[in-house]
Amino acid sequence: MEKNEARVKDKTCFPLRPCRKQLRERKTSTYTVALSLRKVRFLAISSKAFCKYKPTPFGSQRIPSASFFPLFSPHFSTTMEWPACTDEYEKLIIRMSTPRVVIDNAVCSTATLVKVDSARRHSILLDAVQVLTDLNLSITKAYISSDGKWFMDVFHVTDQNGNKLTDESVIKYIEQSLGSFHYGRTSLSNGLTALELTGTDRVGLLSEVFAVLADLQCDVVEAKVWTHNGRIAATIYVKDCDSGSTIEDSQKISKIEVRLRNVLKGDNDIRSAKTSVSMAVMHSERRLHQMMFADRDYERTPILKFASDNPVVTVQNWAERGYSVVNVQCKDRIKLLFDVVCNLTDMEYVVFHATINTNGDRAYLEFYIRHKDGTPISSEPERQRVIQCLKAAVERRASEGVRLELCTEDRQGLLAEVMRTFRENGLNVTRAEISTEGNMASNVFYVTDGVGNPADQKIIESVRQKIGLSNLEVKELPSLYHRKEEREDQAVGVGGAVLSIGSLVRRNLYNLGLIKSCS
Repeated sequence: MEKNEARVKDKTCFPLRPCRKQLRERKTSTYTVALSLRKVRFLAISSKAFCKYKPTPFGSQRIPSASFFPLFSPHFSTTMEWPACTDEYEKLIIRMSTPRVVIDNAVCSTATLVKVDSARRHSILLDAVQVLTDLNLSITKAYISSDGKWFMDVFHVTDQNGNKLTDESVIKYIEQSLGSFHYGRTSLSNGLTALELTGTDRVGLLSEVFAVLADLQCDVVEAKVWTHNGRIAATIYVKDCDSGSTIEDSQKISKIEVRLRNVLKGDNDIRSAKTSVSMAVMHSERRLHQMMFADRDYERTPILKFASDNPVVTVQNWAERGYSVVNVQCKDRIKLLFDVVCNLTDMEYVVFHATINTNGDRAYLEFYIRHKDGTPISSEPERQRVIQCLKAAVERRASEGVRLELCTEDRQGLLAEVMRTFRENGLNVTRAEISTEGNMASNVFYVTDGVGNPADQKIIESVRQKIGLSNLEVKELPSLYHRKEEREDQAVGVGGAVLSIGSLVRRNLYNLGLIKSCS
């Protein structure tokens, strides 16, 4: 009786097999394994029987065992390099958690399919999407399923021109990046000091920030700046101009913090202006989302808003299955999926299933989520907060303004000069991406007038003449190409999501190859 009760206690648990007691001891979400090595060998012997079935919300589906459990898959390499301090249990955990990645250019005529199978853990979906979006790939479709403590999904990706991936170096990089085990830790800086700033946005603020850094002999190597609803967040990586390495002088670090904080405070932002200095490096865009989320930018009133660009977000509960269903409908763009998943992760939600579709320049995203403790959204205030946060996540990167690209030889004080020119001509920078490679600076700025309207073309040309017509150019982002064949499946509208949920998840599982028919 006790075994039968354990069998039905959780509908998403694996079908019971011989080695049951040991398997129940394993917490599959983090793969903390309470097995002796002798028991592990027995588990390997019985893995064929164990891996014949994949649990889903609609019952167990038979699938090939090797493709389900990479630990015993012929594609899984057992020759791994281990740190000296890694014990046998840690090695086992890493082996069992290492994703299996398949990149397929034959199945679809218009997109490359990237398939990922892995043990489920918090943020693994975000890590996978991050690898693809860091390469500026467009995700035209995606099918995600992670019930039963296992993560399986398929991404349809193209390059920025809408073509399939043919560069072998890019394909190999994706395989290696997705197939590696991520501990989720921040990395130490490569000779750089990280500055983080949040405060109230205003015309000329960045000019003052970079002027302070130039005055303090700080060379800006990389930076990202976002603005949203009158707030600004920036991550800036600098090195000492004299030594060319990390700034280690504690007095200089303290002076940088104080002066930047005074700039951010201005006349009316004494409480919310924040600065911090760190030697650790985190993914810049993930960190910017976290900083703006902590700053509660989603609660603030936008200064200027174009109604036609508003994302539409709905949240409904599917009580029968215990999911909350989130629908997002908005203009499609690069890194859209990353922005949404990043915020769901930061809000401590787990994505169990998802369907992403694009149709022309529109994107339709549907997520089946729960809290980390397995419960759905439980109150109206929480539902409204999720809607607000996801709208903000979509809007932060969708900056208004003319896109300017600056490519010139890097020199000390370059950014301060460029930003001063923008300020003197009444241009406000709504978003910026700054990078250097060797002795060349490659920067992108999005600029508007002082109140957020499109900048006057005559002013743009005047600024270009002052900075250099060959150095500063107006360049729009390439359009997203979604071919006709990729738009055959029409996305579900925002209304009535719950009524079609069963068929959507079945179609999800069909696209993942877990069931033979979605009807």
